[in-house]
Parts: sequence; C-alpha cells; structure tokens
Amino acid sequence: MELLKSVRLVNGTSLCSGRVEVKTKQSWASVCEADFDQQDAEVVCRELGCGAPSVLQGALYGEVEAPFWTKEFQCEASESVRLVNGTSLCSGRVEVKTKQSWASVCEADFDQQDAEVVCRELGCGAPSVLQGALYGEVEAPFWTKEFQCEGDESLLLDCGTSGSTRNTCSPGKAVGLTCSGKRETTVLF
Repeated sequence: MELLKSVRLVNGTSLCSGRVEVKTKQSWASVCEADFDQQDAEVVCRELGCGAPSVLQGALYGEVEAPFWTKEFQCEASESVRLVNGTSLCSGRVEVKTKQSWASVCEADFDQQDAEVVCRELGCGAPSVLQGALYGEVEAPFWTKEFQCEGDESLLLDCGTSGSTRNTCSPGKAVGLTCSGKRETTVLF
C-alpha cells in the first residue's frame, strides 16, 4: 500500500494531527485504537512528513460511525533516527536506534548527503549546520557503520552503509546537526 495516498489524519488542528483514516477502494475508514500502536504511528508520521508522534490516544479527535478499518497494522519501526540535546526538535546530536538502544553517529561517518536525508525524514527542512560535538560529547555506544546516502532518500535507513564495522569514533566526535526548518509535533487519534 502506498502510504501517502492511502492514510490521512482528519479533524486535527494541522495537517499533522487528527484521527487516522485508511483509504479502502474509494472510501475512507477510521482505524480502531486497538489495531494501531506506537510503531504504526511512527511510520504514518514519518511517511506524512510530520516528524515523530507525540500523542497516540483513542477518540482524541471525535468518535465516528462505521466504516472502520478491519485489519491490524503490522508496521515495523525497528530502526529510526532522532536529534537530541538541541535547542529545538530540528537540532541536536544525531542518534540512530537499532533494536532497543540508541547510538550516536560519528562525525567521520556522516556527511552533507546524510544530513539532507535526516532533516527530510524528520520534516525539518534542509541542513544548515553539520559539526562534531556541536550538541555535547557522549560516551559509547556509537553507530559502527558509515552512512552512504545519495541525498535523495526519504529515510536514513534507505541509505547504504559501509559493509564493515568501524570502531574509530572517540568521545567528542558525535555529529551534531541543525536543520533549517521547524517541525510540528504530531498528534494522532
């Protein structure tokens, strides 16, 4: 299913908030709270260019009558990216999530094309500052592969990575990124 044409948020205060609806054939159906979890919300928000979900709650944007979407979503958001310790949601130290933990990305393994993809994925415009230790030094763990983005990917995890594991990053070399735009927080349901 092509998400941008088949999922929307309605009755919210912005394009990035509202009740989740799915298009089936030629009509729209509301998604039941029991069939939609945090991972599903992360995928919908990312695909709609709305950043990360901030609220996931049933009936937040009004009750509706049938039809309801009759299937459970099975999205897997096992890896993602975030910016931490910045002055806004669109600035901070770059961290990548794998399995259940977050790892800082080393300055040497991250370039302008990678930054373009991260800012786009987070809905934060274009990169404006890319610099090591800009948002504080951290200890391990570090992401152990080099990203190899072309610059036009939608998601950082769509980019290639180096085939070998690298352990060359030292404290003070975690990459900091400031994107040019501001993103809205996303509210679902």
